[in-house]
Amino acid sequence: MKRIGVLTSGGDAPGMNACIRAVVRTAKYFGMEIYGIRQGYAGLINDDMVAMEMRSVSDIVQRGGTMLRTARCVEMYTPEGQKQAAKTLNDRGIEGLVVIGGDGSFKGAKSLTENFGIPTIGIPGTIDNDLEYTDYTLGFDTAVNTCLDIINKLRDTMTSHERISVVEVMGRHCGDIALYSGIASGAEIIVVPEIRYDMDDIVMRVNRSRANGKHSNIIVLAEGVATAEEFTKMLQSETTYSVRGTTIGHVQRGGSPSMADRMLAAQFGNKAVRLLKDGIGDRVVGIRKNEIIDLDIIEAVSMKKKFNYELYETLQMISL
Repeated sequence: MKRIGVLTSGGDAPGMNACIRAVVRTAKYFGMEIYGIRQGYAGLINDDMVAMEMRSVSDIVQRGGTMLRTARCVEMYTPEGQKQAAKTLNDRGIEGLVVIGGDGSFKGAKSLTENFGIPTIGIPGTIDNDLEYTDYTLGFDTAVNTCLDIINKLRDTMTSHERISVVEVMGRHCGDIALYSGIASGAEIIVVPEIRYDMDDIVMRVNRSRANGKHSNIIVLAEGVATAEEFTKMLQSETTYSVRGTTIGHVQRGGSPSMADRMLAAQFGNKAVRLLKDGIGDRVVGIRKNEIIDLDIIEAVSMKKKFNYELYETLQMISL
């Protein structure tokens, strides 16, 4: 394989730039030409791309976001959009494609391989950690550390004023950001989409912690359950304590990637290009038990994310 492309798709995630760098430099190491496709699948459909060299990716390993920019492309869900994307690749002589993104991005990659015979490799770039086949996705660790830093600061103020803080983090369908940041920050309660919450139980837990000598409480709330404003109003109506809501929002997506995400980016990017070099496509890369793996893309996207109930029980035991 002599010429490949790389794009970032869907929501941005810390570590995408580091991953682009690894893809480009591995490709150049093997003597390949590589094209960076701007704005995800939209750029692929519209033939918006640029040839990349070693120096094209200098000084980006520490940067958040994605130098190629990204977009959510509804056209890629249509046969017409997929056909045009494949035509662009064929017209450019691009023999393989690396797609950095989440579940929706992988489905676009799968369509290019299945319907048009273009080898594609998916790299899991999403802060939600919502892909079952891999232990961690690119950007998750940084997002959790961003939440952790903010929760630590909120804890200072909540303790000073003896308040309850409801902290809304990202996670529409997957509660991993809430789960991990909740445990790491010492939050008393987490509320996630995977487990139905009971307001009476939450009030009971708050009252019990106060009776045990705590003067403040942190509740980490995944956005898929409710907004911080909605949850704060519900909780305030059930207790006499002062309750404040905070939405962390899109700050979770930005910032310099952590060491863990930079390491994943380097390994994922390198693995993806090695597979394409050998003519292997229709795969995704990931990490399991600290080993970099690759898996059939159809099998990977069909796996349903399992919630870590053992970690949730750990929080229940140690939080109060």
